Amino acid sequence: MQLEITKATLDEIQELRKLLLAEVSFQFVYNKCHGAGWADVYRFTMAGSPVGHGALWGKEKRENRDTVFEFYLLKPFRHLGDKIFPKFLKKSGAMFLNCQSNDTFLTKLLFEYGKNINAEAILFEDSFQTEFKIDGTVFRKSELQDGGDSEYVLMHNGEVVASGGYVWNYNYPYIDLYYEVKPGYRQRGFGSLITQELKKEAYRLNRVPSARCNINNIASKATLLKAGMRICGYMLIGKIPKFK
Repeated sequence: MQLEITKATLDEIQELRKLLLAEVSFQFVYNKCHGAGWADVYRFTMAGSPVGHGALWGKEKRENRDTVFEFYLLKPFRHLGDKIFPKFLKKSGAMFLNCQSNDTFLTKLLFEYGKNINAEAILFEDSFQTEFKIDGTVFRKSELQDGGDSEYVLMHNGEVVASGGYVWNYNYPYIDLYYEVKPGYRQRGFGSLITQELKKEAYRLNRVPSARCNINNIASKATLLKAGMRICGYMLIGKIPKFK
């Protein structure tokens, strides 16, 4: 196997990344790392032709580039994953692997090569539409007098009780929704209501709503499930042994 693994630019692997994103049918959380300049990328070639790529970012400090978050091989070469992946780890000096459990190819490699594997966050996708209503509430775009930097607010009897919006730097057509309910108004249904309205607004923007929360955030998990989201995966992290 005449494999070459070389450090590359984003432009040099862009066509490979397009194929990767075309294969997945979910929000790829780590997609943002490329646009933000947080990643080092590598290109894999055999006999001078590209067969795949990999990418790293920093687990604790972004500049460390010690954590694999992307590993892709063209389908005709995917059976060589167990040969190419260790060589990539050795070349890059990776110490950790981050992946989404719904990225089944990389998750397989995580469980085969990783140790001390933990889930850091829960991933959600839209499942069904809800029709919650609370008397005296209005969902609208945020205005200057509302304060804060969220795109939308939920008003109740003339007062802002919750706010939220979207993070746009994920693979099209997905966007990540977020929300916050003011203290004193929590556990009264406002979180699920604003999530419901953010979902509806996302579709009006021709986007598919997604969400995530910390693995230990029981309240946020319950709110998202109540608002018609469902769990579609987990963000995983594992330690990679050194390859000599």
